[in-house]
Amino acid sequence: MSTLYSDDDLLALSGIQHFAFCKRQWGLIHIERQWQENVGTIEGQHLHQYVNNPDFYQMRDNVVTARSLPIVSYKLGFYGVADVVEFHKVDNKKGVMLSGRKGLWMPVPVEYKRGRPKTDDIDTVQLCAQAICIEEMFKISIGYGYIYYGQTRHRSKIIFSDSLRQKVFELSQAMHKLFEEKITPKAEPGKNCKACSLVDICMPQISKRNISVKVYLKNNLD
Repeated sequence: MSTLYSDDDLLALSGIQHFAFCKRQWGLIHIERQWQENVGTIEGQHLHQYVNNPDFYQMRDNVVTARSLPIVSYKLGFYGVADVVEFHKVDNKKGVMLSGRKGLWMPVPVEYKRGRPKTDDIDTVQLCAQAICIEEMFKISIGYGYIYYGQTRHRSKIIFSDSLRQKVFELSQAMHKLFEEKITPKAEPGKNCKACSLVDICMPQISKRNISVKVYLKNNLD
């Protein structure tokens, strides 16, 4: 965890969710630069239009809200943009100072997702990675954040446990290794394939059956 990455080594933070969802999907997007839309990705873009405003600041009930905040971590080797960061006014000495504001404020990241809470951690690792970036930038410790789900219109509180933080660092190290080697992982067909916008590019069944593209097309087109 002591490795510090340079600016040239930084990877897109958003990729950690792709990597946790499917390593091959991450490789196709972030190594091969391939992309394809589906209903889910379009709905996600529509939801993010609400928070995509870097000039937006709002003060309400001792909470300052900032949108589209640029973030970076040289420990993780990630850069990106936090959808929303709420700065909650605190009475202790563990907050940060804000320009033009009195007192100390605790940053709390809020990530927007189109669906509903998941049983795995593909959303929480992304939020935790954002928190680690903010911690590094402000030299502070953040205990929790929120994920707002568009389908339920409710946000879930996520605690940044030691195990979740460890998972984020392990994923980041694996991502950097594969990116440096320029290796796109092989497909591992499963239930996630149906929800993937890149399924037609990935063609996971070819990998599963260990057959050539030519034979796959012949069997499915004849």
